[in-house]
Amino acid sequence: MERAPISHLADQIVREHLPFLEFFESYERRAASALADLVAGNPQEMPLPGFVDAIAKWTAPKNKDWFAYKQNVPDAVRAVVDSLARRRGVRYDADDVFMTTGAFAALAVALRAICDGGDEVVYLSPPWFFYRGMIRQLGAVPVRVPVARPSWDVDVDAVDRALTAKTRAIIVNSPNNPTGRLYPRETLDRLAAVLEAASRRGGRPIYLISDESYSRILFDGRRYESPTESYPHSLLVYTYGKQLLTPGERIGYLALPPTMPREDRAALRSAIVMTEILLGWTWPNAVLQYAAAELEELSIDIPRLERRRDRVVKALRDAGYDLHTPEGTFYLLVPSPWRDAKAFVEHLAAKGVLVLPGHTYEMPDTFRISLTGSDEMFDRALPVFAAARREPVKA
Repeated sequence: MERAPISHLADQIVREHLPFLEFFESYERRAASALADLVAGNPQEMPLPGFVDAIAKWTAPKNKDWFAYKQNVPDAVRAVVDSLARRRGVRYDADDVFMTTGAFAALAVALRAICDGGDEVVYLSPPWFFYRGMIRQLGAVPVRVPVARPSWDVDVDAVDRALTAKTRAIIVNSPNNPTGRLYPRETLDRLAAVLEAASRRGGRPIYLISDESYSRILFDGRRYESPTESYPHSLLVYTYGKQLLTPGERIGYLALPPTMPREDRAALRSAIVMTEILLGWTWPNAVLQYAAAELEELSIDIPRLERRRDRVVKALRDAGYDLHTPEGTFYLLVPSPWRDAKAFVEHLAAKGVLVLPGHTYEMPDTFRISLTGSDEMFDRALPVFAAARREPVKA
């Protein structure tokens, strides 16, 4: 009998991600002619001049090894360490900071460094699209735990019930994509206590992978509450792609907090380095690392983004939508006024407004709006949302 052209595991991952694949196949055909593309966290305006200047500055070679193999460029690591000390009041060891090609690579490295086949990894739902597939690709088992509604907070009791002797890790994304929820310190402390108790029962640490991709996209003067400050066995994941709105320029890092036991950090260091090599050299390109100190100081206009959030939330509520005000990220999660949210998203698309349907992120009764759309896009889109809300509710 002829062998299947792909592995059973790859086939399973493809089938589990069909909603995502099918939506984005049609999305690419529609985006060019849409009145408003509010689907993804992509730039809809020109990039920050400071970003362009930094890349131009560091592109010119200063020695023969300028574009040679690079792992953790010391100046880049120093910029991360200094930034974490300034922003968090925590001094990380330079040996515990690993530059990566964005949060995507940092997550992949973290999971591969700590998980074996058959291990269970808890993730909170609604999740970022690819947590489940990344866990599955390791031969590990993804364990879904829905967050609490309508607060969108972590359901700590549900997490506790999901932990078993096979649990190796939990992924926590705060502020969360797509809910925009910034998990409060009280919740994170309760979660830490549950993880510590389960680790003692199981005889090995359960790691918390803290996806902090949106930690600098905060509203209303909020301070970032990092899970790493509540739970020592955490791995911090960060990308500059959100604060700079340059998702195609892949630079970020994975960091081990100084509160993690020294012997565990020592073991993880070698594992992380070898994993970065064997995953295909997942360090950022040299130019981006040289520019890291400049990139650390740059950001999109958060107050402007907050004003846009306030405008869109008010307009949608005035039109009859019921939605949570996000505390961070650049997304709005909106419950669909129709029972068939996928049909409602198609209705909006027929009017030229593209949003992300909830079935792509395990929340099929909702849709997501990206605030990275321009003000002009929202000028065109808001009347479409209002008119669609007046349409008769469809089953």
